[in-house]
Amino acid sequence: MLGPAPAAPGPALGGPGPRRGTAQADRRGGGLPAVGRIDYGRSLRFGYLLTPLADASALELGEEADRLGLDLVGVRDHPYQRRYHDAFALMAVLLARTSRIRVFPDVACLPLRPPTVLAKTVASLAELSGDRIELALGAGAEWEAIEEYGGTRRTTAQGRAALGEAIEIARLIWSDLRVARFEGGHYRLSGARPVLPSLPGVWLGVTGPKSLELTGRAADGWVVTSAQVPPARLPESQQIIDAAARAAERDPAAIRRVYNVIGSIDEAARRGPFSGPVEQWVEDLAGLATTCGIDTFIFAGPAEQLPTFALEVVPAVRSLVVRLRGRTG
Repeated sequence: MLGPAPAAPGPALGGPGPRRGTAQADRRGGGLPAVGRIDYGRSLRFGYLLTPLADASALELGEEADRLGLDLVGVRDHPYQRRYHDAFALMAVLLARTSRIRVFPDVACLPLRPPTVLAKTVASLAELSGDRIELALGAGAEWEAIEEYGGTRRTTAQGRAALGEAIEIARLIWSDLRVARFEGGHYRLSGARPVLPSLPGVWLGVTGPKSLELTGRAADGWVVTSAQVPPARLPESQQIIDAAARAAERDPAAIRRVYNVIGSIDEAARRGPFSGPVEQWVEDLAGLATTCGIDTFIFAGPAEQLPTFALEVVPAVRSLVVRLRGRTG
C-alpha cells in the first residue's frame, strides 16, 4: 500500500495549512470563482510550456525563459509525434545550456516510459544539473498512437494503478536501499540497484476524482491544464486532493499545484479567462493563487508573448498576491 509521501521541496513546506474563508464580491474579469478561499500560502512560481518541435525553436524559447527570469519550463511529452524531439533529450540539452531554470515533463507518458528508467534518467539529470528537474507523470491519453509505438492500452483504473506503482518505484530507485524489490499489477522489481539518493518531486497530471485522491495520498504535486479543469472547477478538485492528503496524515499545503494556462495576452479586449490585457491576466492569476490554491502558473500562450508574460504579468501578480494575502492574513 502507498504510505505517506515525503514532502515536496520548496520554501513554503511545513508552513500553515490552507487559508479558508468567505470570499469578497468578485470584481475580477473572466468569471473566476468567488465562492470561497483556498490559499496554501506557498511562494509562487511561473514558467512556460514548450512544445518540443524538432527544430531550434524549443531550445531558443527555453533559453529565453531562463534569461527572462522564469522559474520553470514544462516540456510536452508525446514520444509518438514524429515532428517532436524526445522530451527528456530536450530537457537534458536545455539544462546544459542554462544555469538557473528548472524543467519538468508536462507530463511524462508513462505507458511508453518504464518507471525504473524514468527514475534513473531523472536522478541523473538532477545530479548533473544541480537538482533542477521534477518528474510529472501522466497515465496516457492518445491510446491509438501509444499502441502504434508499442505501448499497451489501459483502462482508467489500470492507468491510475500504474501511476501509483510508478510513484513507489521512483522513490525506491531514489532510495539508499542496497536492493529494491517491488511486486505490482503493472510493474515489478526483482533486485534493482537504486541510484544515489535523489528526491525530485513527483507530480501527477490527473483530473478524475480517484486520481485526485491518489495525488493527495502520494504525490508531491498536481499538474492540470486550464482546458481540462477551468477555474470554476478548481476548488472542487483541490478539496478532493486535500481530503485525501489529510486522511493519509499529510499536510495539503505540502502539495504543489501547477496550472498550465492556455490563453493570449490581448490588449484589445476582455474576452474571458486568460484572453485579455495584462491587467486582466494579473487579476485572474492573483485570484487563482488566493482563492483556488494555485501556486505555479505555466504560460501556454503564443511564444511571442513570453516576454510580456515574464516581464509584465509575473512581477505584477507577485506584488498583488502579497497585498491580497496581507489584507486577509
